[in-house]
Amino acid sequence: MINFDAISSTDVTREPFQFFATPNVLDGKTLTAVGADFPAIKDPGIFPLSELTFGANFEQLIDDIRSSELEDILSEKFDVDLAGRPQMITVRGFCQKKDGRIHTDSEDKIVTCLLYLNAPWQETSGQLRLLRNGSDIEDMITEIPPNGGTLVAFKRSDKSFHGHKRYIGPRRYIMFNWVQSRAILAKNIGRHKLSSKIKKLNPFS
Repeated sequence: MINFDAISSTDVTREPFQFFATPNVLDGKTLTAVGADFPAIKDPGIFPLSELTFGANFEQLIDDIRSSELEDILSEKFDVDLAGRPQMITVRGFCQKKDGRIHTDSEDKIVTCLLYLNAPWQETSGQLRLLRNGSDIEDMITEIPPNGGTLVAFKRSDKSFHGHKRYIGPRRYIMFNWVQSRAILAKNIGRHKLSSKIKKLNPFS
C-alpha cells in the first residue's frame, strides 16, 4: 500500500533537526479503502491498536508500517539502526483544543512518523508546524497540511519542536514510533490504554 520509493527519494532536512515530509505515499484508491476501514473512533486522544477494531484494508496498511522495508528506509535516511528496536503504533481520530501544544517528543522515542488519513485539508489551523524553538508557534521551519497520504517523519532530538494551532474536530492519523526498549514500549502502551479508558468515560475533557 505504501509507496516506499517515494519515501526513499525524499530529501531529509538536517537542521535544526532531521525530518522529511512525503506527500501521496498512499494513492487515492488506497486512501479511500483505508478510510472506509478506519477504526470507529468517537473520542479524542491517542489509541493503541489493541483498543481498536478496524477492517482488512487498515490492517494491511499496518502491515506495511511494520515492514522491514520501511524500517530499513528510515534507518538509512536518519542514519540510525532501528533493527530490533520496538515499534509503537497509535491512532488518532479527533483533535481537541488542548492538542497541538509544542513539544519535542520524549527521550525514549528514536524516530517518530505521522501518516495522515484525512480528506484534503481546508483549515488554516490544525496544520503541523515544525518549529525552531519551544515557545513560538509562529517561528516555523515549515508547515505541513495533514492531507491524506502525507507522511511526516523526524528523528527525535532536544530540538525537534513541533505542534499546531488549536483545532477541534476530526483529524485522522496513524503515529508510529521506534522506541528504546520493550520495557518503554510496554509503559507507553499501558499509559495510552489507561488514557483511552478515561476518555470513554469522559470524552472531550
